[in-house]
Amino acid sequence: MNHQLQSLSEAIRAVLDIKDAVREEALRQSRELIRLSATTVRSIHRHEFENAQQGLQEAAQRATELSALREKHPDIYYAGYVQDALKEYAEACLLHALVQEQALPAFTELQMEVPAYLNALCEAASECRRHILDLLRHGDTAKAEGLLADMDDIYYMLVTFDYPDAITGGLRRSVDALRAVLERTRGDVTITAIQRELEEALRTS
Repeated sequence: MNHQLQSLSEAIRAVLDIKDAVREEALRQSRELIRLSATTVRSIHRHEFENAQQGLQEAAQRATELSALREKHPDIYYAGYVQDALKEYAEACLLHALVQEQALPAFTELQMEVPAYLNALCEAASECRRHILDLLRHGDTAKAEGLLADMDDIYYMLVTFDYPDAITGGLRRSVDALRAVLERTRGDVTITAIQRELEEALRTS
């Protein structure tokens, strides 16, 4: 190999070594972010909101580090595993806000792309079903109805984004799944509310 090719080879290898190291770190951070997000969602369903808040704070640091890849390593940032991890993080944030009756964080606040955010919002709305069933079991029909209304609002907002799947990240399939979850949940809430009314009528008769 002549001197020019050797120099060129060394320069290329240096670039690829850096890219490989960044990719390995991004994979590690993505796996950690998915783990933290799943743990946070589990804490929310268990009503362990202090643990959920701590989980979100730790996850936010990981998400910020991954989002920083957008400037210097966009090929890695837009790789599927990074977007999937950020979506899981956004789902945890959105579910926490919904359950705690707080304002939903915007995609700009979470520093993420719109397709991942929309799919995260859709999945967070679906996750509300489990919380609603817990509320019904504990007799809190009013709060369950409020959360169901939030699910309904999210569904009707999402169906307005009638764009190709290539733009929305396959949102249409997620929205179809949400519609089925929403209808089942509406039925559960309605039946429970009717039962509560009948029980109250029997007690007062």
